[in-house]
This record gives sequence, structure tokens and C-alpha cells, in this order.
Amino acid sequence: MQRPMVSENYPLVTVLTPVYNGADYLAECIESVLGQTYQNFEYIIVNNCSSDASLEIARTYATRDRRVRIHTNDTFVDVIENHNTAFRLMSPKAKYCKVVSADDFIFPDCILRMVEFSEVNPTAGFVGAYQVNNGGVVKWQGFNYPNQVFAGVELCRAMMSRRQAFVDGQPIFGFGTPTSLLYRADLVRDSDEFYPNPSPHSDTSACFRYLGRCDFGFIHEILSFERIHERRQTSKSVEMHRHVSAYLSDLIEYGPHYLKDDELKSAIDSTLRDYHRILAKNVFKSRDRTFWDYHRGRLQELGYPLSAWTLFKAVARAVGEQGVQPLQGLGRLAKRAPPTT
Repeated sequence: MQRPMVSENYPLVTVLTPVYNGADYLAECIESVLGQTYQNFEYIIVNNCSSDASLEIARTYATRDRRVRIHTNDTFVDVIENHNTAFRLMSPKAKYCKVVSADDFIFPDCILRMVEFSEVNPTAGFVGAYQVNNGGVVKWQGFNYPNQVFAGVELCRAMMSRRQAFVDGQPIFGFGTPTSLLYRADLVRDSDEFYPNPSPHSDTSACFRYLGRCDFGFIHEILSFERIHERRQTSKSVEMHRHVSAYLSDLIEYGPHYLKDDELKSAIDSTLRDYHRILAKNVFKSRDRTFWDYHRGRLQELGYPLSAWTLFKAVARAVGEQGVQPLQGLGRLAKRAPPTT
């Protein structure tokens, strides 16, 4: 049974759904927001020049509920800029901000439970919860029950110490996704770019950026649903292994705030070895120039350019790991060697 609707005396929450060609699942997403037991919210849908029926679907709901507002970008922008555009539209009266991705939905008590928690624990700048996906995986199980409030600095240290989980993209490890988190609005307003870089994993960067000055709260309940499919930006990012360069970038940018010099050096060195190992294994796959240009470019940007010799050594190690005969493996390398320019 659902709880009674919450009084409008409770704090205002801005709910945001950035969308680009999300017509397949957008109605379910919107209905999950409008069906919340918590009622004091505004709902802004940011249409990124969709060419499908996304705008029409959003308009249908806007005519039915005065809390729904639609913003359409004048020109197409990348996914992170679309989120930052949404954040900038948040009401100045909002105390909390909740993103619900257009492919996802939230369960009826999601906002209520997160606001209740936040009101009792005002030091928490981010509040997360368990999230289930369409593969049946319950995500974000790395928060030990019954603990609910975690010091931001210590949590970031722990996340960086468990580097391998980030590199491997383990689904139960991490801060959460935009749909599984509630943000305190003052942190969102701190910058015109709450998601601080163009990486598809910039929501994680925001956690590292701000948790040095606030706590992280976690509710041990499943409050949201994440839909995984091949067209989703996250799926494309994982397929391209972009999460590895994103984590390396976060280590370089935010590691000095949380790790000692020797710890940081060790973490960067280990992450680079893992990065090279992943790239080496992709030599044996049919990867086009786009893949190699991306990773060469990212490593160059981050100050660790990928040399032919470094890749050759990584491939030699990967040959043994994959159980390929050395001559056979080097033969494959010669045939599939990535572009050098």
C-alpha cells in the first residue's frame, strides 16, 4: 500500500529527465515520476532535439500535469551538456535535485524516502539506494548494512583504493547512477557544470568533486530501475571501455584530495597497467580506427601517451593470458596492429 501524498510544506524537489530519442521508454519514466507518493516537486524534461516522438510524449503529459515543464535545446548537444543544461533549469527554491534518466524509472516511494533521509541527515550531499536492472542485478551493494551515512572523504578514499572494481566496471560497486541518486541542490548550483567534464561517466566525477565537503547517504532499499539496452549511452561507453579512461582522469584530477602521494602514484601506475592490458586484449578483436583514435587521444590528453613499445609489451603479456601460442599471437598483432598516426 502506498503512503499518503506528502504535504506541500515539505521541501521542493526538482526532478530532471534529459532525453534524446527516448520515445520507447519515456512514457514509463514520466509516469513513474508523476506517480510518486511525494508530491512537492517540479518536473523538467529537457529534449535534446529528438527526431522521434519524445517531444510529443512529453507534451502530452505537460497538458495533464502543471508540474511538468518542457525545455527543448536550440541545437543538439552531447549527453553531459544536456544534463548540465537541465541542472541550470532547476528552480532557485528547490532544496533537492533528482535525475530520472529517460530509459529508467523510479519506484513510488523513491523521492519520499530520499527526502525523508536527507532531512534527518543534512550533512549528506548525495543520497543513494539500491537499484535493480532489467538483467535482475541489484546494484550498489558495496555499502555495508546497517551503515547509512558515510564520510565523503573516507568514502572517496575507499572507492579509489578499490581501483580494480572501477576498472572492471563491476555493477554492484560505485556511488550509483544519476537515477539512483538524490543531489542536494546547493551542490548542483555550485557550478554551471555540475557534471564537470564531457566523459559519459561525469556523474561519478561529480561525486569525487564534491564529497570532499559533505557526507554520502545510503538507503538500504531498492528505489529505482535501470534499463540496459544496446542504444543506451552507458552501454556504448562500456563497449568502448571509456570507463577506464574516465577513472584514470578522476584519479589524476581528484586523487590528490584523497590519497597520499605514494598511494596516488601507485594507483595511477596500476590503472595504467590495467588500461594497457585492456587495450592489448582488444588487439585480438575487430576494432576499427575510431576505437584506437579514442584511446590514443584520451591517453595523450591525460599525459600518458600510448607508445608502440608500451602496447607491444602489453600484447606480449596478453598473449600468455589468452592462452595463445606466442608466434600465433604476434602474428595476430602484426595483422591487427592499431593505427600509429
